[in-house]
Amino acid sequence: MSHFTEAGLARWHAREHRREAIFQVVGALVVFTAMLMLAVLLTKILLDGFARLGWDFFAQSSSRFADRAGVKVALVGSFYLMILTALIAVPIGVGAAIYLEEFAKRNWWTRLIEINITNLAGVPSIIYGLLGLQVFVRTLSMDRSLIAGACTLALLILPVIITAAREGLRTVPNSLRYGSLALGATQWQTVRYTVLPVAMPSILTGVILALSRAIGETAPLLVIGAYVYLTRLPEGLTSPFTTLPVQIYDWISRPQAAFHENAAAGIIVLLALLLTLNAAAIYLRNRYQKRLAI
Repeated sequence: MSHFTEAGLARWHAREHRREAIFQVVGALVVFTAMLMLAVLLTKILLDGFARLGWDFFAQSSSRFADRAGVKVALVGSFYLMILTALIAVPIGVGAAIYLEEFAKRNWWTRLIEINITNLAGVPSIIYGLLGLQVFVRTLSMDRSLIAGACTLALLILPVIITAAREGLRTVPNSLRYGSLALGATQWQTVRYTVLPVAMPSILTGVILALSRAIGETAPLLVIGAYVYLTRLPEGLTSPFTTLPVQIYDWISRPQAAFHENAAAGIIVLLALLLTLNAAAIYLRNRYQKRLAI
């Protein structure tokens, strides 16, 4: 029992305090290094691309001359692609989450589906591009079209939406479900009018973050045949398309310094879109939480 003396305990506490202090210092250094690298990259991008930003940059289409090139077609293509992707992925993803969490029986088949969904969330995006190339472009004859790109990105973000929606549904207390059922509501009425409104902030946050991931994807779109040089706006679901990340990839792969400035300006625009989507997620979550609190 000698090691439990007052002097021994004092030495042990001092040693633990030193370890805690070292851990805090190391953690702070790691965070500071990451933030410093991010700040350097953002500063470099802003310095290279800010001068290129202007109305002409947004109003002009792709061009073989750097001073005439713009993001009009790529920006519109990204907008249309995200709208189609959301229309495809959100109903399927949220519906699958509701079924798995509220209606499906807990058996080996459900557990197998859950394991596959979890594993699919970690699959590299280029694998989804290869799947979209085989299924949508070749088998279903969608060619290099806007709808093929939307279906491919919908597959990419479906696991993320399903997982986020299920986590949101799990945050709803069971007492609300039991109370609704006790008042005579059906299970679907309970889900629709009681469970979904409470889980909606988490679901919306997951959906917007999933779309934020999709809007920055390049590899799967290049695999299915998105155009790196396109001067026409999409006119329908079967129209050829390009996106902002693909346009940035095209500019950054060229040797001329002027195109690199265009790429930096395109990155600034893409970052602004991502920050807008994340801000929208925070706003919608807070708004729904305030409404529920009232």
